[in-house]
This record gives sequence, C-alpha cells and structure tokens, in this order.
Amino acid sequence: MRPAKLEEAEVRRELAELPHWSLRSGKLHRELRFGDFVEAFGFMSSMALVSEALNHHPEWSNVYQRVVIELSTHDAGGITKLDLEWARRAERLIERAAVDKIA
Repeated sequence: MRPAKLEEAEVRRELAELPHWSLRSGKLHRELRFGDFVEAFGFMSSMALVSEALNHHPEWSNVYQRVVIELSTHDAGGITKLDLEWARRAERLIERAAVDKIA
C-alpha cells in the first residue's frame, strides 16, 4: 500500500517535535556538520540501515563533514509518515553523536 501524502498543516504540527528540521520546497530538510568525514559517513552508513529497514530512502549529500538531507515520498508526491519516522530515527542517532546542528 502506498503511503498517503500529509497535508502541510499536519507536517508543520509534526515539525514542532523535530525543531532542527524545516520544510523547504515541499521536503523535510536538515543540515548537519560532523567532526570529520568519517563521522559524517558513519552517520550515513547507520541511517542507510534504517532506510533499508523502513524501505524508505532519503535524498542526501555529503561533502567532507557536512550532510544535507531532504525527505519526501516520491510515490505519494510529498511528505508522508515514513518521512517523519525516518527523521525521528535520524534525530535519535544525532542525539548520541557530537554534531553541530545547522538550520
């Protein structure tokens, strides 16, 4: 079953619990800065396992210590509960790491 696209008002309510995430161009957006490339890549490797478990994969990029994440569900044409769940799991991992939060 295809996940349902959430209304923008619902996404904004959910973002209250994800204060480091924002809504940009119809996607959940988060930027992170790690201590170095190994830490950044380690985070991405850990989240790759989460992505496989959820069968939900982010748009993200990495340049040295910086990771930029954008989440949306292409099949639904917008943000779904899967995107929010992925973001929550990322936040739990981020909380355990020494990460500079970039808005």
